[in-house]
Amino acid sequence: MNHLGLVALVVRDYDEAVDFYVNSVGFELVEDTRIDEHKRWVVVAPRGAREAGVLLARAVTPEQEARIGDQTGGRVGLFLHTDDFARDHDRMRAAGVAFEEPPREEPYGTVAVFRDLYGNRWDLLQPARVSGGSTEGGR
Repeated sequence: MNHLGLVALVVRDYDEAVDFYVNSVGFELVEDTRIDEHKRWVVVAPRGAREAGVLLARAVTPEQEARIGDQTGGRVGLFLHTDDFARDHDRMRAAGVAFEEPPREEPYGTVAVFRDLYGNRWDLLQPARVSGGSTEGGR
């Protein structure tokens, strides 16, 4: 196995999710292919990302709808790495992204938790330059 390709995120509506992730978070729309009358294959990713992306999967059952915004039980479940925390934090705040806290320094890097339009918790993270270990916080 070479790399993690996609992570699925259950969303209420394709277009509103694309709008948020592209215009507020700053991702790019990588693919939007119609599968049938109701289903699309929609992928967004950080600009310049070569490997992992987010598959926006529209909920189609009551069980899936119940999980929109809380796919990880309230825990931070997605980690958006940046090479310039201040730049991206300022841009995202100006675009209306709701941060839960001010930025803070942790042993693994500079971090602040934000919520997407559905309530999923993300870390915006500029990893510390650590060799030989994980840079992810375990909240």
